[in-house]
Amino acid sequence: MRTSGILLAVSSLPSSHGIGDFGQEAYTFIDLLKRSGMTWWQVLPLNPLGYGNSPYQPYSSKAMDELYISLEMLKEAKLIQSTLMPFHAESIRVDYDAVKAYKYTYLKEAFSHFVPDNQYHIFIADNPWVNMYAIFMTFKQVHGLQMWPLWEKEFKNYINEKTIDLTPYQQDIQYHKFLQFIAYTQYMKLKKYANQHGIFMVGDIPIYVGIDSIDVWTDQSQFLLTADGEPTHIAGVPPDYFAVTGQRWGNPLYRWDVMEKDGFKFWIDRLEYNQKLFDIIRIDHFRAFDTYWKIPSSCKTAIEGAWIEAPGYALFDAIYQALPTIKIIAEDLGDLRPEVLALRDHYHLPGMKIMQFSLPIEDNAQPSVETEEQTHAIAYTGTHDNQTTLGWYLMLTEGQQKRFDTALDSYQGTPADRLVQYTLDSHYEVAVIPMQDILSLDDEARMNVPGTIQSPNWEWKMRDFKDFEKKLTQMKTWVIRSQRVK
Repeated sequence: MRTSGILLAVSSLPSSHGIGDFGQEAYTFIDLLKRSGMTWWQVLPLNPLGYGNSPYQPYSSKAMDELYISLEMLKEAKLIQSTLMPFHAESIRVDYDAVKAYKYTYLKEAFSHFVPDNQYHIFIADNPWVNMYAIFMTFKQVHGLQMWPLWEKEFKNYINEKTIDLTPYQQDIQYHKFLQFIAYTQYMKLKKYANQHGIFMVGDIPIYVGIDSIDVWTDQSQFLLTADGEPTHIAGVPPDYFAVTGQRWGNPLYRWDVMEKDGFKFWIDRLEYNQKLFDIIRIDHFRAFDTYWKIPSSCKTAIEGAWIEAPGYALFDAIYQALPTIKIIAEDLGDLRPEVLALRDHYHLPGMKIMQFSLPIEDNAQPSVETEEQTHAIAYTGTHDNQTTLGWYLMLTEGQQKRFDTALDSYQGTPADRLVQYTLDSHYEVAVIPMQDILSLDDEARMNVPGTIQSPNWEWKMRDFKDFEKKLTQMKTWVIRSQRVK
């Protein structure tokens, strides 16, 4: 069945408090999404933002960032009793440091009025990771947010030795448990609303976890680390279209031999939890399940490294034996060897197609030929890593722009409008459009530039839904024409 959806980070939703959240604007977006005829809402990872405010370097693969908690909903629950003051309500960028300073005051107030109830106790009992995550975040605060390998020895080794008396830290531990309960409760209420209105929530999880995470701290034997907890080798990709020196991500690599011996418990546990949160899960950098780029941690770029084989078939056999109903999208982009596609197809996983790259705009380019087998994929105009379509078009040469215009001469509107229609009309089973392309925004709205860190990555935010609402009738027409309405 042909379907379609929108890629929009929760952080990019309009908000009166500086960053998108699980509150009313998220519900409004679901209502507008339904009106457009689309049925997928794909988000970026919701985990606690790590280095550079990147959702792909999280402090936990299960926890959610407390910045997505709706203050209005806490106010309605009478956990916030002071007046909620607007903050950066008109901003089109997220100032993470300022937002944290603003929201944390209200979150602390909410915690002071919170009385644990049965629902809270059930959540804590069902999710034992929450208590250890709360300890981890408390210890980070004790050390000025330093990475755990840099902590004092007794704190760093607490996970094995348990020699620290936690009594002086109980207030902070309980606070972090409260935040996770509230974030989970608000999100699951939102997901229920989405599903009731025919909208599927599509999650995104990084293949790797951050070195400064509870995942690595609590399961150090599963990663390539020194005795002091530092990575011996790190993840990334070699030089490619996006980065001339490659991408040096810095994530520690898995010890696949250890994981295989315990039946890949780490991965099954991680996916089982995320299966509760999302209807469909996109796994970033799928190719590393076949071969991964192993970079010595001493190297300053990703140029030096080696491709190492991973036990992809053994892993996915174990996943589907434990989680037979899980729905996974394979992010299969980049320069791949055939074995990656064979692994993907063996498990009938849909891959991804970036339509910016499918057009015959280069000299002597030939149109791509789609076979029936290739339609089992999700088509995107671009992803969070791409330029916006308008930004990309404006960077093309005059000749490339002419070839783009010729290839899409049957469509009207801006370059982004035309590529959106082309993507919706494609043979692929699902079409997902970044909100930036629906709104025909230029690269000022780009979400991320691969291989770079810090601002302005991950900061784009909608001011309001006015421009999106103006596009709804047009979008509905395009979706109906492409036969992507239920």
